Formats: sequence, C-alpha cells, structure tokens
Amino acid sequence: MPDPDAGELICPRCGARYAEDERFCPDCKLPLTFPDDPEAPDAVSERHRLARKIKPQLAEGKLVRVAGASNQAEGEFIQSLLLEEGVPSVLRRSPGFDVPDFLAAGPRDVLVPESGAATARETLLQAELISAEPPRPVVVPARLLIGLLAALGVGALVVWALGSLH
Repeated sequence: MPDPDAGELICPRCGARYAEDERFCPDCKLPLTFPDDPEAPDAVSERHRLARKIKPQLAEGKLVRVAGASNQAEGEFIQSLLLEEGVPSVLRRSPGFDVPDFLAAGPRDVLVPESGAATARETLLQAELISAEPPRPVVVPARLLIGLLAALGVGALVVWALGSLH
C-alpha cells in the first residue's frame, strides 16, 4: 500500500516528482502514482508513445499516396518525419513489387489520411524528399503488358490486311 505520508507523487513515464495535490503530469499527461506503488502502470510502451504524437485532425479520411521510397528503411524514415508533425502514415509495397521474396527490398508507397495529406506534402517538401511538381501516375506492370500486347495485335492485323490485299 502506498505511504500517504510520502507527500509526493511520481510520473510513471518521465519520473518527475510532484506535490501530492497534483493528479496528472503536465508534460506526459499520465496519472501520477506514489513511488514504489505495486499497482503503478509500467512505462508507456513504444507503440503507445508513438501513437500519442498523432494529431487526431490529421487522421481522418481515406488513405492517399504522398511519397514513394526505394526500400523499407527509406519508407520508415519518411514515416518518422511525418509522425514528428503529427501525421500518421502507412507503408505499402508498390504495385508490381508485392512479392514476399523482396522482404525489405523494393519500392514502397507512403500513404496518409486525406486530412493529413497537405501537412505531409509540406513536411516532405521542406525535407526535400519530394518535388513541387505533381506526382506522375504510377504505371502498373500488368496494364503496361496488356497495352503492349494490344498494340502488337493491332500491328499484326494491319500487316496481315496489307499482305492479303496483294
């Protein structure tokens, strides 16, 4: 049982000490506990700490692509930059490169909620990770192959038609 005569409370995250009349740490916003309180929560997990950085107003809407990364490590770097501005993000393998054999290799798309897209683009522009030009459309390999086969078929049909005229 905590000692009520201790006269001070402690923040379970940062360890700062406060007077007994305080209830929450002004920096961490966590409830204060008595020192050596067996019921005190453990330190905040890394995932919880990161989630606390997200600004709710930037986490609404469907996901939109704001940047591309050449590999997973670069994508995680971009994610950490966005998180520092309060923008949540998701990494996804770029279309055509979603083969499990690639693991951490291969290009990634960085997706953010619509409400955070403008903030994300501004952050990435300041970091010079994207250009101010509008993004080029992504070419899907399957669509490209179908287009090439269709063009080849039309070309063969024209050659056959010209050959049958003579």
